[in-house]
Amino acid sequence: MKRWRGILIDRYLAREVLSGTGLVFTALLFLFSFFDLIHELNDIGKGGYTLWQIGVFVALALPGHAYELFPIATLIGTLYALTNLAQHSEITVMRSSGMSRQRLAQSLLRIGTGFVLVAFILGELVMPFTEEAAQQWRLKALNNLVATQFRSGIWIKDKGSFINIREMMPDNSLQDLRIYEFDNHRRLQRISTAHQALYLQDHEWEMKQVERTLFTPQGVSVVHEDHVRWDSVLSPQVMSTLLVEPEQMALWNLHTYIQHLRDNHQQTLRFEVAQWGKVFYPFSSLVMMLLALPFGLQRPRAGAVGVRIMIGIGLGLGFYLSNRFFSYLGQLNGWGPIYSTTAPSLVFLGLAVFLGWWGEKRA
Repeated sequence: MKRWRGILIDRYLAREVLSGTGLVFTALLFLFSFFDLIHELNDIGKGGYTLWQIGVFVALALPGHAYELFPIATLIGTLYALTNLAQHSEITVMRSSGMSRQRLAQSLLRIGTGFVLVAFILGELVMPFTEEAAQQWRLKALNNLVATQFRSGIWIKDKGSFINIREMMPDNSLQDLRIYEFDNHRRLQRISTAHQALYLQDHEWEMKQVERTLFTPQGVSVVHEDHVRWDSVLSPQVMSTLLVEPEQMALWNLHTYIQHLRDNHQQTLRFEVAQWGKVFYPFSSLVMMLLALPFGLQRPRAGAVGVRIMIGIGLGLGFYLSNRFFSYLGQLNGWGPIYSTTAPSLVFLGLAVFLGWWGEKRA
């Protein structure tokens, strides 16, 4: 009997938390979509960018916002649900029936496990695809090229070669390509210039209208070819990092790009921070639910519900900003990527434990 009563309480609590979180989630997504719409209206009329195309871009950007807002929505939604239950004395009834604080925390964590799973699906299967599609859609509508890192274009190191790409099109084709190849003694051996490069498969490209300048002990010679096959570690997945922020990439793509950078002895810290952030960020929903628990165990006075919601919003924004702050600070100071990504969650977990202990002491 006691077991069935616990199951019924768990289901009721899950329903309240899910409905509260869903309500907050919907409101936040509408708010951020509105901000996106206002921002994109500045570019309306450029190229073929119409209001309908802006709407598609805003819709494709929704999964990215959903992933970033998940912990905040979980915190505010759980706080809203628990406050409502406390206001109607339902929490008091649950406690009187034998549900301890630890048992209530376990119920919340079981609910939060589903949130963690949804966050992983969003971050790994949905957001990387929609974010890249959104950026490509916007570029095509604006008739723009992918933004380059220097005035001379994008520079990439590929083993013993340096690659200069003047223009990268939204379909991942490369325009005005130059490849500088060096020997083991860092002597320039060959410069290949191509009007266009198209990706075939398995890191193989086809360069068109190619001019090769060869530097040999006998002198300099120039060779012209219509089509040349080019093997490179570059792929559309690697090049997509120029369209999508590291934090919005899938873990496998991050791992591939980090290996590419390591093979070429380049800095990887930013991408390692993003990689470990993708591993730990979904679990921050559990921390947010535990943080909401101390506030929900006390019956609010008249008019105090709004105050608690504002506290939840403040804590959620604090968590979001501290995540960004520790990420940038870790990159600047060369901290370990695991420390940079877990520090905010550990701080807020410590805050949740302290508030729980303080509330228990006062009770």
